[in-house]
Amino acid sequence: MEDGSGEGDAPGRPLTRRRVLKVGACGVGVLYGVAVGFVVDPFGGDETPQSRRTTPSGRYDAGDADTVLGNRARAVRTGDRTAFLATVGSAPAAFQDAQARLYGNLRKLPLAGWHEQVTATQAVDEENGVTVVRVKVRYKLRGFDSGEGARTRYLALTQRSGTWTIVGDGSAYDFHDDAEIWDAGRLSVVEGRASLVIGDAAGLDEIAERLDAAVPAVDDVVGTGWARRAVALVPADEALAAALAGPGQGAGEFAAVATTVPPAGFDPGGDRVVIAPGAFGRLNELGRGVVLTHELTHVATGAATDRTTPGWLIEGFADYVGYRGSEIGVRAAAGELRREVAAGRIPSALPAAAAFSGGSARLSQAYQEAWLACRMIADRYGEATLVRLYRTAGRVPEATALREVLGLTPQGFTARWRDYLKKELT
Repeated sequence: MEDGSGEGDAPGRPLTRRRVLKVGACGVGVLYGVAVGFVVDPFGGDETPQSRRTTPSGRYDAGDADTVLGNRARAVRTGDRTAFLATVGSAPAAFQDAQARLYGNLRKLPLAGWHEQVTATQAVDEENGVTVVRVKVRYKLRGFDSGEGARTRYLALTQRSGTWTIVGDGSAYDFHDDAEIWDAGRLSVVEGRASLVIGDAAGLDEIAERLDAAVPAVDDVVGTGWARRAVALVPADEALAAALAGPGQGAGEFAAVATTVPPAGFDPGGDRVVIAPGAFGRLNELGRGVVLTHELTHVATGAATDRTTPGWLIEGFADYVGYRGSEIGVRAAAGELRREVAAGRIPSALPAAAAFSGGSARLSQAYQEAWLACRMIADRYGEATLVRLYRTAGRVPEATALREVLGLTPQGFTARWRDYLKKELT
């Protein structure tokens, strides 16, 4: 995805035939010397122009985009479809259709706020009278997000009969929007007791029921000191699911993954569980429950933003909670690893973080190794000790956490884990 910086075009990149002026992060205010004041709109903290300089006909001014985007925000707030579509009235039919679908999708979401704010001018196409702007989208899902999330999108504007309208996105100029669920087909929204499931795929009701059931299962292990609610995104398009999941996630490589929406301010932007319906649909009922409980454990522990806890403990702990109370036996759940151990190939070390990437050749075995490491801790030291190790490892190095909580060196822990694998899998 684009980082939205607008800086640093690759060397040797071919120029288009159009006369396009690329503009960096300085934005239109610096480019044209425009002085802008803002007042606060009550809907989601919208910022609307307080005073604007009049510019010659046809020349873009910062206030032109703010006016268009302000009209869109009010239309979303008030449910005025006509006003929303008027902002793209001169766009090609395909783009108008896409914007009509966007409006319909936004109206189905429980939005506590929606705002589109221009942050920079990215390109000026003088030949066609088009200006491409970078837009920061801020939004919040009522009852589920503690703070606003932020996404970047690009809009192309032009003047028609003295009025500025949106005529497309930035893709014709090689600027691409961050993915969001409103880019899916016609959305459906299902709200459970503790879940909000949004998507254009089948099975949303089932996912909501399973997430609702997973909340107390997670509570039993980690406690109730978390939000105890979840938002699941279920696009039918596997490529969109991968984009929503974030960098490093390939289409078709996961059934579900926990991620976060980048925040618009200091408060967190919101947790999401992205579900790829193709892979998720191939799981049996028991597998679906395990997977969703696993991902909800990541949400409860803040794993998506954890840069300290070892990967084996993050994934193994989530699997421990997912499998806990299930009727799945160890040998069945760790079938791939069991075959290796039975053949005398016992892993020499706990899996590194790279072992959990989608392209890993031993992805299944890595999860099984991590799960059994956490299961061993719970079996021998107690579940409360496993939880304490997890929390300790989030603030100190792995070796320190093992010593403080278990009284073991990494080498001593690894030796006990290898013995446990042989005992459980042979």
